[in-house]
Amino acid sequence: MSELLEKILDKKNMNEAYKKVCANKGAGGVDGMETSELNGYIRENWDSIREQIRGRIYKPQPVRRVEIPKPNGSKRKLGIPTVMDRVIQQGIAQVISPMCEPLFSEHSYGFRPNRSCEMAIREMLVFLNEGYEWIVDIDLEKFFDSVPQDKLMSLVHNIISDGDTESLIRKYLKAGVMVQGRYEKTEQGTPQGGNLSPLLSNIMLNELDKELEKRELRFVRYADDCIIAVRSEASAKRVMHSITDWIERKLGLKVNAEKTRITRPQKLKYLGFGFWKESKSREWKCRSHEDAVQKFKRTLKKLTNRSQSMAFAVRIQRLNWAIRGWINYFALGSMKTAMNDIDAHLRTRLRVIIWKQWKVPKKRQWGLQKLGIGKDLARLTAYCGDRYQWVVTKTCVVRAISKEKLSQAGLVSCYDYYMERHALKLC
Repeated sequence: MSELLEKILDKKNMNEAYKKVCANKGAGGVDGMETSELNGYIRENWDSIREQIRGRIYKPQPVRRVEIPKPNGSKRKLGIPTVMDRVIQQGIAQVISPMCEPLFSEHSYGFRPNRSCEMAIREMLVFLNEGYEWIVDIDLEKFFDSVPQDKLMSLVHNIISDGDTESLIRKYLKAGVMVQGRYEKTEQGTPQGGNLSPLLSNIMLNELDKELEKRELRFVRYADDCIIAVRSEASAKRVMHSITDWIERKLGLKVNAEKTRITRPQKLKYLGFGFWKESKSREWKCRSHEDAVQKFKRTLKKLTNRSQSMAFAVRIQRLNWAIRGWINYFALGSMKTAMNDIDAHLRTRLRVIIWKQWKVPKKRQWGLQKLGIGKDLARLTAYCGDRYQWVVTKTCVVRAISKEKLSQAGLVSCYDYYMERHALKLC
């Protein structure tokens, strides 16, 4: 029995894998088992599963096909393994990842320990400010669905050189997929959604990284999103054609001819960020792309929908989760004006919700008085009726349900939280 496989099946490693899968939660696979049922299942079946893996007779279950709508109207295909298979895949990744890390490029940031989107954006800004202002944006067509499995496994073999572990990984690649109750073989690709897929994608695309480094090109890669920065349009055209040809010949991957393009930083959208040049310093900076801002606004709008009935404290909690998560991701960017505008609009929508909840003039007068408005003005405003937008923007409701009052109720200010996080990013 191979030493590497025993490391994977080691009790401590599998316990860690189990905890990570449970922490991530996620939907069940084709067997319908949820993470809450996993502990009991493992206690009853792990000894048998471990021996099957050792004997190379373990058979992973097919993944469950899930399609996630994309903003452009197309759908991203995900393959959701069973929770038991997610634990085994996580166990494999935990052991193999440290073997791969020393081989991976410094310019690769996706799905790697101690690396992030922010680091990729920072490096991109360095290139732009060094004068590399022509961008080759490489788009790999349906990357996770089209990876040549034999090529991938030969690269895995070069790293781990262990037949038992390679056999188990290949079984996951060949496990198949259930689409609306019908089984389909997976002769190519590595299903996006499995715990092993991110590591396998980096193993595959590390070959591209090495080629770009050999050519001494400045590039940033996050998973299958690869950006190359050069000094001139002529260089960009030359690089785009030669790299596209190399990817298709050497890696057997398909480059999307429609989406692969040469562009300037102002028109680039990368990892949700856009880029702009400050007029005074002539320095390139980043900010959340307009598409990302609009998506954030839609999220806040959905959470402040008046017809969505929920306790005000619960609504505030959900808003805070969305605000903190979005701003933590984009805090590196310059977006004071956007955050100020979103903040003001959010407060207006919350005032409408409160005004609607008070329902009748008597309750509205009581509410306004409780918030410090004089009796006469409170009464006058309370009888303004249900002209929600006018009432909450043109009357004393603005003063009553102020930013400070909403903060006391627990609401995180988009602007204040952004300024705090942005200052930390610049330190």
